[in-house]
Amino acid sequence: MPNTGARRWRTLALTTVTALILGFGGCVALQRAKPYLLGDGCQVTVSGQAIQLDSEQAAIAADIAGVGYRRGLPRAAVTVAYATALQESHMHNVGYGDRDSIGIFQQRPSQGWGTASELKDPVYAAARFFAALVKVRGYQRMPVDHAAQAVQHSADGGAYEKYKQVAKLLSAGFTGDASHAVWCWYTPYPTHPGMVPAAMSQLSRTFGRLTGRAAIDTAVARSTAPALSVNVPRAQTGWAVASWSVAHAKAYGITNVRYAGYEWLAGGGRGWEHDPRAPGDGVALS
Repeated sequence: MPNTGARRWRTLALTTVTALILGFGGCVALQRAKPYLLGDGCQVTVSGQAIQLDSEQAAIAADIAGVGYRRGLPRAAVTVAYATALQESHMHNVGYGDRDSIGIFQQRPSQGWGTASELKDPVYAAARFFAALVKVRGYQRMPVDHAAQAVQHSADGGAYEKYKQVAKLLSAGFTGDASHAVWCWYTPYPTHPGMVPAAMSQLSRTFGRLTGRAAIDTAVARSTAPALSVNVPRAQTGWAVASWSVAHAKAYGITNVRYAGYEWLAGGGRGWEHDPRAPGDGVALS
């Protein structure tokens, strides 16, 4: 008679190996299916800590960081802006608020911040917030909530403090201090190749003058090719631009972003992956 014990061990071993293989395959399948299971979303990973954002939050965060770059402001300013936006609107572009407050910072037209339509533009709203922040003497050395309150004059200035740590991590990712930290996944959507030049135009509006902006303007005016490139002066700027491009990818039909040896694919659902062909002196969009 066959050895019953040996047969049981062989069966158990085969079952275990099969489970491991299926488990590994399941993990890969889950990773690849993430966009389809979770819908649109974004993640910022800095120092091993992952922060989940919805696609609107990520796009707004990217706009704020871009405006901060345009104004030549330090990362600390972006951190204050993030803590403020998270408290005021959960970093959403809301069309309502207390009295006539509106937008991501809940700025009030009646208090001279701008018109309601202007304040619904994240680029405009961020520019106005930073214009007020830089007038706060020593804001870079202040606790984040104190700096935010100096701008907002909120009824509860201490409320900004609870977002301090999240704001610091987000600012590391979106300002490019942390490389390939921001990635997004999207449900399948039709591509719009003609929208890539529009993305370049909006990117220039947000970030201001980048190295080679004349070339960007020429590309926007004349290019019919689906791929364009943004020249960047340094790696940190490049990652800020790449993060902006990924966060706005669905709105502009961007399916591929490549920079500094990495590539992001809209349909990949896997974040940034190594690509030795990706340029180091410019962010390529297509």
